[in-house]
Amino acid sequence: MARVISDACVACGTCEGECPVGAISMGDGQYVVDADTCIDCGACEAACPTGAISEA
Repeated sequence: MARVISDACVACGTCEGECPVGAISMGDGQYVVDADTCIDCGACEAACPTGAISEA
């Protein structure tokens, strides 16, 4: 199951650089995860400084 990014996202970009498959991109004011590309590895969740990323 893909990860999701909550409204706690501060758009720092840390997660985007950690994603090994490029599933994270800037959306409308915060980052979003492409569920079709996400491999559910958790690298983004571990890197997020605000805890905004979790399992869907």
